[in-house]
Formats: sequence, structure tokens, C-alpha cells
Amino acid sequence: MSAKASLKAAKAAIDEHKYEDAIKEARKVLEKDTKSYYAYVFLGLALEKLQKDNESEKAYRSAIEVKLKEPSAWQGLISLYETLGGRKLDEYREAALHLAEIFMELDDRTRCQTVVDKYVGYAKEHGTRQQYQAALELMLPTCSLYDFLEGRIPNPAHTYIRIVEIVEALEKEKINKEIGERRTRLGARVGQVNTEVKREVYRASNLENLYGCIINWTSDDDVRRQYEERILQRAYDTLIVLPRQEKSEKRLRVQKHAEGLVILKHPFLLAWKIVLEWRDAESLGDWDVGLLREYIEFFPDDGLSKVLKAYLESEISPFPKLVVTDASKEGEEDSSQSMTIEDRLLSMTEGVEESSRSFLSQRIMAEYYLFLEELSSAVETSKKAREILSLETNLCGLKFQHNLDAINIILATSLVQYQTPRNHPEARLIFDGILSRKPNNTSALIGVGLILEEDEDYEGAIEFLDRATKRHPNAKIQSEKAWCKALNGDLDAGLHDLESCLSEIDASNAKAKDLKAETLYRIGMCLWNMDTSKTARKDRSGAYARFLASLQANLSYAPAYTSLGKFYADYAKDKKRARKCFQKAFELSGSEVEAAERLARSFADQREWDLVEVVAQRVVDSGKTKPPPGSRKKGVSWPYAALGVVQLNKQEYSKSIVSFQSALKMSPADIHSWIGLGESYHNSGRYIAATRALEQAQKLETNNSELNPTDIWFSKYMLSNVRRELGDFGEAIVGYTEVLALKPLEFGVSIALLQTHVESAWRSIELGFFGEAAGSAIKAIGIAKEIVQNRNKAVNLWKAVGDACSTFSWIQASVKDFPLRDICYILQHGEHSDYYNTLTNVDGIGEGALEALSSSGDPSSSIASCLHTAILAHKRAIHVCANDVHAQAVAWFNLGWTEYRSHSCLTGDALLPSPKTIPKHLKAAVRCFKRAIELEASNSEFWNALGIVTTQINPKVAQHAFIRSLYLNDKSARVWTNLGTLYLFENDYQLANDAFARAQSTDPDYSYAWVGQGILATLLGEANEAQGLFTHAFEIADSSSLTVKQQYATSTFDTLLSSPNSSKQLVDLLQPLFALHQMKSQTTSDVAYQHLYCLFAERAGDQTGAATLEAVCTSVEADYEVSESPTSLAQYAQAMADLARIQLAARDYSVAAGHAELALDVSADEESGNPNPTTRQKYRLSAHLTAGLAYHFLGENDQAISMFRTALEESDSNPDAVCILAQTLWAKGGPAERDAAQELLFDSVEAHPGHIGATALLGVIALLTDEQDAIVAVAADLHSMRIREDIDTTQQRRIGRIMEAIALTTLPDQGNQEETEAMAAIMLAPSQPHGWAQLADLQISENVHPAEMALLTALGSVPPKGTLDADDLARMHAGTGRPADAQRAVMLTPWLVEGWEMLVI
Repeated sequence: MSAKASLKAAKAAIDEHKYEDAIKEARKVLEKDTKSYYAYVFLGLALEKLQKDNESEKAYRSAIEVKLKEPSAWQGLISLYETLGGRKLDEYREAALHLAEIFMELDDRTRCQTVVDKYVGYAKEHGTRQQYQAALELMLPTCSLYDFLEGRIPNPAHTYIRIVEIVEALEKEKINKEIGERRTRLGARVGQVNTEVKREVYRASNLENLYGCIINWTSDDDVRRQYEERILQRAYDTLIVLPRQEKSEKRLRVQKHAEGLVILKHPFLLAWKIVLEWRDAESLGDWDVGLLREYIEFFPDDGLSKVLKAYLESEISPFPKLVVTDASKEGEEDSSQSMTIEDRLLSMTEGVEESSRSFLSQRIMAEYYLFLEELSSAVETSKKAREILSLETNLCGLKFQHNLDAINIILATSLVQYQTPRNHPEARLIFDGILSRKPNNTSALIGVGLILEEDEDYEGAIEFLDRATKRHPNAKIQSEKAWCKALNGDLDAGLHDLESCLSEIDASNAKAKDLKAETLYRIGMCLWNMDTSKTARKDRSGAYARFLASLQANLSYAPAYTSLGKFYADYAKDKKRARKCFQKAFELSGSEVEAAERLARSFADQREWDLVEVVAQRVVDSGKTKPPPGSRKKGVSWPYAALGVVQLNKQEYSKSIVSFQSALKMSPADIHSWIGLGESYHNSGRYIAATRALEQAQKLETNNSELNPTDIWFSKYMLSNVRRELGDFGEAIVGYTEVLALKPLEFGVSIALLQTHVESAWRSIELGFFGEAAGSAIKAIGIAKEIVQNRNKAVNLWKAVGDACSTFSWIQASVKDFPLRDICYILQHGEHSDYYNTLTNVDGIGEGALEALSSSGDPSSSIASCLHTAILAHKRAIHVCANDVHAQAVAWFNLGWTEYRSHSCLTGDALLPSPKTIPKHLKAAVRCFKRAIELEASNSEFWNALGIVTTQINPKVAQHAFIRSLYLNDKSARVWTNLGTLYLFENDYQLANDAFARAQSTDPDYSYAWVGQGILATLLGEANEAQGLFTHAFEIADSSSLTVKQQYATSTFDTLLSSPNSSKQLVDLLQPLFALHQMKSQTTSDVAYQHLYCLFAERAGDQTGAATLEAVCTSVEADYEVSESPTSLAQYAQAMADLARIQLAARDYSVAAGHAELALDVSADEESGNPNPTTRQKYRLSAHLTAGLAYHFLGENDQAISMFRTALEESDSNPDAVCILAQTLWAKGGPAERDAAQELLFDSVEAHPGHIGATALLGVIALLTDEQDAIVAVAADLHSMRIREDIDTTQQRRIGRIMEAIALTTLPDQGNQEETEAMAAIMLAPSQPHGWAQLADLQISENVHPAEMALLTALGSVPPKGTLDADDLARMHAGTGRPADAQRAVMLTPWLVEGWEMLVI
């Protein structure tokens, strides 16, 4: 079949919808002719019908390649694309454009338009907005089809508008999408993200060109104006986001568009704003007034319009007033011209608020504020204008240098006059910057001149003002220059120039009147200073007349009032008028410093501190007080000093410190400010800083020869107060004494001195200086005796007297020095009627007690007299402060503590026999504390005191009082400890422990909390823990704490008894011995602890305690004679036995024997009241041994042996007693006695096989009698004993010597036995020096190492590390053989020969 037939067959198959056959036929054709156009077309059509889209498109493309200008293939391709929806819409556009161009070439407009319209409609329905935009572009003049289809398709303006709508929507979506994505990135900032996204979109956008095309093609003026606005807005938005280096070109386009709209007088606000706001001009007069008026007309409700409208009608407008010809507008213009200054200001203010981003409105407003001399508003507005201008510069890229200079001139000019001279440095910096660019700028020259004038650099001010005058001569500048001449000392020239200026002033307007008033005042000041004589200044036709004329010109001119006030105050002697003038001057201007100072002084004289504060604070706020940095002008310090005084009176110490510091920065030599600063520091608790300040004040007073010595006492007084607070009582007392030498009748200083002596006494008690405490208390009483003669109704006086008397109850050893007669004189001085009869029916102390004390012929004092006088003093304090509730509550509180102290000292702290039997002083204390609580129930200390005194009387009340105290102040360790003590009394150990633990956590340095827990540990059987707690309490406690010392000493002694080894450590005895020694000074009635002191002293090797123990015996004996108590008898026997032992150690043998036998006689009866039989057995054994040893040393061995035998009988053959008896028998020397001694030792060793003393004595006897069997047996026992852990170094040394002797005796031919024993001693105790010393003695000529080790270990064994004494240490030094060590041995123990011998060698 031919190709033609196949094509026909394919066509027929297609018509019959036999698409497979059509495909076959078409391919047959193509096999024969690959360039067959219709074969490709039929193939594409058939494939399209079979929905083989890709193959169909390929077939059509092949046909197009064969014949590009044939429409069939393009039509088939378009038909195929229409079946695909939007998937091939871009290819569809290409095909439609080619097909339309083919029809255009065929001049077939209808078919060409049909293709275009069909494609545009299809793209709108199935395509995206971008594809629809591309379709619309086929109808634009930029398309090749436009000329052919013109008239058949819509106007290009319409098409462009549709495209613009699409582009705007797409850009908006893209901007929102990008911002949403980027703002979530780490570190992204919203503003920066917005700018970056818009910059990217606007750079790639063609929207401005589309707007331009609409403007060019539209025939509708409204549409054209609309898109002219939009193109300007778009260009402006793009300009804002562009970087600075790219803004120039875009800004020119923006300005061009804006100016075009303004020329056309189109009311588009942005265009007018750009034209007006972007103008860079030095003066507001450089703007086109016609343009300003048109702006007002087009935008009457805009904020800038309101500002411009008011400005054009104001006094400062450089433009002529508008002449109205239209009768319809005349009324409106007349209304505008009738606006007052207030109306214009209101209109401007409202406009500025509405146009807060307008630089022009801010500039106009600032200039108008400056004209009205509203300086603070001018400064604020100028600064805001600068901010707006800076922002506008960043947005558009213009520098606006003229605008910036103009607003800076307004700002600097305002700063010159606003809070002068605080802002002068800033103003000078601005003026200098302007003058560097514009050297002849008049405003800057004037501003610098005024700054230099205020800075008192008059020559420089004259220079700048002269330059300004040459450029713009006017009366104001000439007046300032003339005034500078006068201030510079040239009064004549200044007066002449001022009078010349006065003649040139036209007083027709308000500003000229102000200048006239100022000039007249300055003329008056020139006359005032030219002749300073009293006659000239009192002349009312001179300066006085000029001041009045100045006020006549301007009644609000403040400096003239100040000068008139000085005239009336200093010359006319009219204080009333002077004060009125000063008040008026200060009301008008806070910068009138001199008027303010005079007012402040007058208010201070009248003690009107609130008014002083108002005046001083206003002066400070005016800015006139502090000169700018680098200024020649001195600051004004008195306002700060005045504020400091007021704040000091108001107890606002932190503020007063700042005020006085500010005053001293300007006046470092102001003595009063230094004193005020010191007082402020003192009252705020900053004592070191107060000391420095007051010392500086004293230094200035010393260097000031003009001061009267009697006028410098206050700084000494304040410094003494500070030193008193710091605890430096000695320096404080010296200071008070010096002040009293200057001011002997100053009551406050006398009271301070009295209180300082009392506080010094209490501090001395806390530190353990009891003699010094007594001396301070006696001095305090002497001072009180002097004070009471002049004034006896001060509560602090009687409190100090009571405290001074109470001091002696804490140092009872000094009671004999108590000045009872002086105290009685003090108490009887003045009218005291019933003062002392308060609670007399309870405590029995009143007027009668005072009379009894006074009439007593015995000058000696007792604890009772000290406490009774203290109670009387506190009772008088209650009556003295009867009108002060708080003081009276404190006075009752003080009396209560004194009553309780009396109960503790006079009655004792023993438990009450019955709650109903309450001692009188305790009952009085309860009433006192209850009364204090009634007066002031919110004081936690009062409740705590009530809890203490009711602990034994009523535990429930005590618990309630403690809990109430803790409710008011739960941070008090003292109250928690007291509550724990109450629980301890009630045997509630868990609650007690919790309370003590809370007290320790609240204040770890409160010793009684640790004591309480120690007592609790003792009750629970934890002796070691208790000892640690008592030791810690003693270490942190002060010396006034009796309970701490008692518990510490008792527990330490118990520990020493339970640990025999530690009892021999001297270091363990020092602290308790020191504590008990202090207790002897604090209390003289506690014989138990005095006895304990003697026992500690005996163990420490101090035999001087015999006197104390004799006093104990005497006291116990006296008590027994009164009470005949068996317990007292037992105490007496025990004390006597201990006394005998101490006397034995002191080698007073006969007395020791007598006292020991007395102790034995007193305790002979087993029913003599001894509470513990073991205790009786121990002290009787001690008495027997003491008597035996005393008789032995007296040579009466028979009596000694008798005593020892009795001791053995009573002590069940105590091995120590056996040893002493054996030694005594052996010393007697008879064979029978020696045999008896040996027999006793054998029995003792059999009964006590581990006793070292008995075994050692047997060894010595065996060596002396040469009994080899006994020697071997003893050697074996000693060898087993020396390795025991419970023996100390002394026993080790004793065993070692015996073993060495045994070795020499049993093996005399083996010379190394001594060395072997020495090495054995070293192996057993390598840290002890005796083994090394023994080895050194054997090898001194051969090896020095043992001697050096002996010395080294000896240095580590001396107290407090060990018990090695000075003799042994000296022997170790001498053993080294070195001269230096021999010298040390001699220095340590010059009584030993070993050191001297080594020096000789």
C-alpha cells in the first residue's frame, strides 16, 4: 500500500475511532517517509485518543520539526495539553504563542485572538498565579502579538493592574513565609529578619516597573494618581531596607516621585512629608512658606499641620502673616491670629504628640519652648528630635548636617540655662563641634561665652561674646559682654557699657522688659561692689534704687529680690522684709543660692527641719551646687550639709552619709560635714569609717587656730562614742574625760563616761580581768556620785549605778573594795520619798534597808549589800521614768534581773523544796517581769526572763513564756537553750536535745547550748561525748560563765580519774585549773569547787593550794557547827585528808601527820554520814598513807608502820599501800622487818599478779639479797609486763632499769647484756627517749646516733606533747656531747651537773 493510501486509511480509522489501526497505518507511512507531516499528526492524534500522552506529544513535536509553520500539529499539541489540566501549562503557553503567531502571519485575527483568549482562560482556571501572570503577559505591549490584536484585547492598563494584583499577592505570601521560617532560627531577631527578607524580595521585584506601566498606559487620572502613590510608597519601602551604600540611587528616585506629586499638589501625605522632612536647612525660614501653607490646607488634621499652623502665627515665625482677601476665609484667619500663647502652645503640643516621628514638628516645638524659656521641655524635645533625625538618616541615607546643627544649637542653648552649670560640659561639647564646622555661628559663640561666664573665665567669655557682637550686634549680647567686664574686675567699664545698653533697650515687648530688668540689676551690682562702705550701701539712691527699678521692670526677676534681701538684712536691719525678699527670690528661682542659704539658716535656727530640707533639696535639684568637671568655679556644699543634718535627725543614715560625702567633695575642709559624716557612720554601725571621719575632723580642728578650744568638744565626744562601740573603752574614757575638761557641766558626756566605765567593767569580766572590772565599777560609782549632785532624775544614771553595784556579784573576791558609803550617798541624794519602797512587801528591801546600810558602822561590804544597793538603784530608775512607758518596761526588766541575781547569789540555785515555798527575791523577780510584759508585751526578752524565773515555780508557765518569746523572735539561741533546760528539768530528753540542737544551729558560739547538751549526754551515760561538749563550750565561752567552768572542770576531773594515764599529763590540768582559779575570784561561797581547785593544783604540783583548802575546811566546819549535818562532817574529813596530803608534799610533816590523824578521827564512825562507802575508804586510805609517810620522814618508823598496817586492814591489802609499807619496813633495817616486807610483797603479788610496783620491789630485794631463784622469777614476770599496753613511760623506764641490773648480775661476763636491754627498751618504746639515752650511755665513744635520737625523741615528749620534765630534757642535751647542746642543758637546768660537765669536757 502506498504512503498516500496509508494516510487515508489512518484518517478513516481515526474517524471510525479505530485508533490502534490508525496508529499502525501512520507508522507504516513513517517507515517509508520519516518526514511525513500528517503521519505524525495522525499518529499524535491517535495516541492522544488512547491517552498515551507522552508518545502523542512526541509525535506532535516531530510533526512541528517537519513543518514549523503548519498550524495542525500546534493545534493538536494544544488539544493534548488541554486534556492534561495544569501539568503542561508552560508548554501550552509556548504552543499557544507559536500558533497565534502562525495565525498572525496568516492574517487571521479571529483565530489568533481565539488561541490567546482560550489560553488565558485555561491558565486562569488550571494554572498557578505565576502561570496566569505569564498568560496575561501575551496581551501586553511587550508581546509580539499586541500590535496585531490591538483593539481585540483589553487595554494594557487593565492587564497590568491584574498582573500587579498577582505580583503583590505573591510577594506578600513570600515575605510572610520567609519571615515565619527565619524568625525561628537560633539567635534571630525579628526586626533584622523582617529587613533582610524584604530586602531580598524588593530587590528581585519588578513591581515598580509595573506601577510605571500602569501610569503610562492608563487614561484615568484617578488611577494614575493612585499608582503614583503606590510607586512612591514602594520606592520608599525599598529605600528603608536597602543597605546604606545602596540608598543613594533609590533615594533620588523617591525624591523625584515625591516632588512630582507635590508639584501636582496631589494630597498624598508621604510625598509631602518627604519634601518637608528631608529638607536640610539651617533656619526654619529656609522652608517655602507656600508649601507649608498648602500642607496645612491639604492635611488639616495631621499633627505637623497643627504645629505649622500655630508656628506660622507665632512670635518666632520668620514668615509674614498671611493677608486674607477672601471674605469667607477672613473670619477663620482672624480667629487664628487671635490665638494666645497658651492656645498656640496647646496646639503645638497636641500636634507633636500626634506626629511623634516628625523631625520638623519636634524642631519647631523645641525652638518655641526655648523662646518661652521652658528649658526642661526644650532639652527633652531637642534630644527627641536628634533621635528622630538619626533614625531618618539611617532610613534614607541623608546626613541632614544643617538640621542637626540647628537642633544641637537649640539643645545646647537650653542646656546652658537649664540647671546651670550641671549641663555645661555637654553644651560646650556641642558648641565646639558646631564651631569646628561653622566658626562664625553666632548662637554657638554666644553659648560658649555664657558657659565661660558661668565658669568665671571672664576673659574668654568676653572674647567669644565680642565675636558674636561683631556679627550680630544686639543689646542682649552687649549686656552680657559688659557684665563679664564687671565680673572680671573692670567695674567702671562694665558700668559704662551696661548704661549704654540700657539706653538702647526698647521696653515695648516682654523680652525687652526682662532684659531691662536684668541690666538694671547688673548696674545696681556694679554700684554695690564699687563702693563697699556701709554708708554707700545704705544709700537708697544708689544700688538700692537700681534694684527697685529692676523689679519695676520685671516683678519676677529673682536676683533683684536677693540683693534687696541682703540690703534689708545687713544694712537696713529689717529682718522681716529681708526674709520676705529671700523667700520671693527663692520662690521665683531655685538657682538663687545665697537667698536659699539665708532662708535655710533662719529655718534651722527655728528648728524647722522640714523647711530646711525643702530649701536645700531645691537648690540641689537646680544644678547650681556642683560645678562641671574642669571648672574654676567652686561648688556649693551647704545644701548637701543641710540635707545631711535633716536626714540625720530623721534617722535616714544611708542618705545622710551620701549627703555629707557630697558636701565634702566640694568642701574637704568643712569640719561640721566631717563630724556629721562620722555621726552618720556611727549611727549606721560603720564604726571604722566613723573613726576615720571624726579623726579627720579633729585634725582639721587642730590645724585651725581660729577655733576656740571649747568649740571642738563635739568631735571628741563623737569619736569617744565610736571607740566605745568598738570596745576600745580606754580610749573612749580618755576622750570623755578630755571633753569634760572643756565642758564640765555637759550631762550627756558625764552619763556616757559613766556608762563606758560600766561597760568596761562587764567587758573585763568577760575577758577574765576581774581586778580591772572592780576598778572600773568603782570609778563608775565615783562618777555617778559627781553626777547626782547636779542632776538625779535620769534613768540612765540609775541603771548605770545599779549595773555597777551588780558587777561585784560576779567578782565576789573584790566585794571588800565595794564603796558602800559612796553608794549610800548616791541613793540618799535628792528627794526619794517612796522611790525605794516598790515591792518592799515582797523582797524586804526599801527605805529601811537603805537606812540600815547607811547607819552601819562596819565599812566592810558583803554580796548582800552590793545586790541590795543595786536593787534600790533600779527601783529608783522605775520612778524616774514614770512618764515613759517603754523606759519603764525596761526598768522593771532590769530590776527583775537584779532580783533574780540576788536570789541566785544569796539563796542559791538549789531546787526549791516546794513550789509553794518561793524565796522572796525570786517572787519579786516574777512580779517585775510580769509588770514589764504588761507594759511591753511584744518584747521577746521579757518573756524569756519570765520563763527563766518560773522554771522551778511553774513549768507550764515557763514553757508558755519561752514559746511566746520564740514566737516573737525564733532566732534567739538563748531562749532555745532555756527551753531545752526546762525540758531537761522535766526529764524530756528528746525535746531537750531538739531545743539544744536548734540553739546551736541558730548561734554556734553560744556556749550554754553546748553545756546543756553535755549535761544531757552525761545523764545518758555518754561521758566521753559530754567531756567533748563541755570542752568546746569552755573554749567558746567568755570568762563570766560560771556554769560552763563548773561543768568543764567537773567532767575533766572525772575523766582524769577514769583514765589514770591521762591524769599525769600536765597539759590536761592547765585549762580546768585556770577555770577554777577564775571561779575563786567570781564566787567565794562554793567550797566544792574550791576543793576541786586544790585537787587540780595538787596534781599539777602546786602546793600553794593548802591555804585555800584550809579555808574550805574552815567553811565546812562552820557549816557543821550550825547544821550538824553528817554530810558536812564527811566533807570536812575528806578536805582534811586532802589538806594533809598537800602538806606532806610541801614537807610539812608534823602538820600533815596531825591533819591526817584528825581526818581519821572524824571519819572513824562508819555511820558518819558518808554517802558513798568507797569514797570514805579512799580518803581514809589517803589519810593513813599520808600519816605513815609523815611519821616515816619524821623518823618515827614504828608509828609509820602502824599507820600502814591499819591502812592495809581498812583497804583490803591495797597493793600500793603494801608497797609503801614494805619500803618502810625495809628502810627500818632489821632482819625481821625485811623478812616481813618480803612476805607482804609475796602476798600482794599473789593477790594481785599484775601489779608492777610490788613485782619491781621484789626484784630489787632479790638483787640486794642475791636470791637467784627469785631473780629469775621476777625477771620472767617483768619481761611479760613490759610488753603490756596499759603501762606508761615511767613504768617502762623503771622496768628497764631493773632488767638491766638483773642482766648485769646474772651474766657479768657478757658485756653486751646492757646494750641488749637498751635495744629491747627502744623496740618496746621507740618514741621515748630513755631507751635511746641508755644505749647512748653505753656507746657514746663509738656512735653518736643514739644520743641524737634520744634528744630528738625527748623534744617530742615535753609538754604539751608528753610529760618529760626539764631535768630529763637537759640530760638528753648533755648526752650528745656537742657544746651547743651542753649550753642548752645548762640554760634549761643550771642546777644539774651533767651540762656543766660536758662544757668542761
